[in-house]
Amino acid sequence: MTRSLLLAALAMVFAPAVQAEEFRWAVTTDPQTMDPHAVNSAPVLGFLNNVYEGLVRRGKDMSVEPALATSWEPIGDGEGWRFNLREGVTFQDGSAFDAEDVLFSYQRASSEEADTRSWFAPVSDVVVVDDFTVDFMTTAPNPIFPDSIANWMIMDSDWAEANSATRPDKESGNFATLNANGTGAFQITAREPGLSTVLEPYAGWWGDAEHNITRAELTPIQNPATALAALLSGDVDFINPVPVQDVARLQSDPDVQVIQGIEARVIMLGFPHQADALKYSSETTDANPFADVRVRRAVAHAVNVPAILQTIMRGNAEPANQLVSPAMRGYTAGLGETAYDPDAARSLLAEAGYADGFSFGLKCPNDRYLNDEAVCQAITGMLAQVGMRATLDAMPVQNYWPELREDNYDMYLLGWSPGTFDAEHPIRFLAATPNEEKKLGSWNFGDFSNARVDELLPQIQSEIDDTARQAMLDETAQILFDEMAYVPLYVQPLVWGTRSNVSLTQRPDDFLLLRWVTVN
Repeated sequence: MTRSLLLAALAMVFAPAVQAEEFRWAVTTDPQTMDPHAVNSAPVLGFLNNVYEGLVRRGKDMSVEPALATSWEPIGDGEGWRFNLREGVTFQDGSAFDAEDVLFSYQRASSEEADTRSWFAPVSDVVVVDDFTVDFMTTAPNPIFPDSIANWMIMDSDWAEANSATRPDKESGNFATLNANGTGAFQITAREPGLSTVLEPYAGWWGDAEHNITRAELTPIQNPATALAALLSGDVDFINPVPVQDVARLQSDPDVQVIQGIEARVIMLGFPHQADALKYSSETTDANPFADVRVRRAVAHAVNVPAILQTIMRGNAEPANQLVSPAMRGYTAGLGETAYDPDAARSLLAEAGYADGFSFGLKCPNDRYLNDEAVCQAITGMLAQVGMRATLDAMPVQNYWPELREDNYDMYLLGWSPGTFDAEHPIRFLAATPNEEKKLGSWNFGDFSNARVDELLPQIQSEIDDTARQAMLDETAQILFDEMAYVPLYVQPLVWGTRSNVSLTQRPDDFLLLRWVTVN
């Protein structure tokens, strides 16, 4: 062997393994809480999927795969589902995981205090068969139940009880608001809300690590220009989102990379269907124009979605005509569209008795969705052209959700990503008549109600035949379109930015999972 070949061989033998690294990432919205059952929102669930785990989880391709359950199967003739639990799993404080933790987490996540309560509407009972077997009994056959709980996370019952956190408290907070004890690949070692959250690998995790991270730090940066500068300077390794107007600039920089895709999230406008009057009108104080479908349809005709996609989104988004994107199971093909037509909008307003238009308030977040405030500003101008004079009130998302839940709006912007990747999901949350007992309509802020939709929903949830189920989903989509329950605008794009030495997986639910991140 020549000297050069010998040196090359020795270099291969003694080459160091992939170096463990620190990973720093920035987002616009800091997770509101570390409690997995307190707030049902993507910033919370996406972050906590690194710390907590459920019975099942979604893989890189969004398919459902085993997590704390190794397998599951239907019980009887659609009576429910049996989950066989993974043995030898420990929580991050060293406590053992078993079926009692699953039962406790169900009781906690389905309680009146939980924002995840609607997830368990089909469940009639949960039975602990033995330490590692749990049965979820359902009121009717539910073929998509395992998919529906992919973001439900299991807590340690003893830890929660010892720290007076047996129920979530999204108003005042409790120990679980700032602290966490999951079974996931990473554990939280420091938490300063709004400033910084530090995670480190959990050495006792049952899974196989596909990352090389020794420390990860999340920093909320609301200003897009500041986040962009931090990425370009190397102060952070990842930002989400990248401002669409800066994509070309980043693509020309060899030290960074842009990862683009289409999210599962549909952005839409919502209305106060049951309100007696507008809250923020200077003259229409004794009526609610948005209770009239003609006015809601006028809104749809007045908003120039193609212009928004071209100018604000720089061609990075797709128009939407229903509550789910074409990538979702149950999407309705051939549904009608409401084209941009300001003349039609004016005619509809006149027909509804508002020929001179009216004023109202539009609520919008400024740090939740991609270019959310800019989109709302554009919509405000478009509506004004047909006589609907909106006063825009944009605010941080931590203030936004309480405003909507207190009905402090006349119109609002909402984005929805179905956790099940199925069209049933937004019907249950956004279109079903709100019913706390049945755990339905928990995000139906405007109290939209349609008897036929309420009749179809349980049939959709229990129908096993795909053709029959799709027919019911199509009928529901048509009702929501005819009633203009919401005005769907577009499917939000995913635009992530990373340093060139970072490898990761971008999923359409916009979750960043640290167990798939490597820094080279």
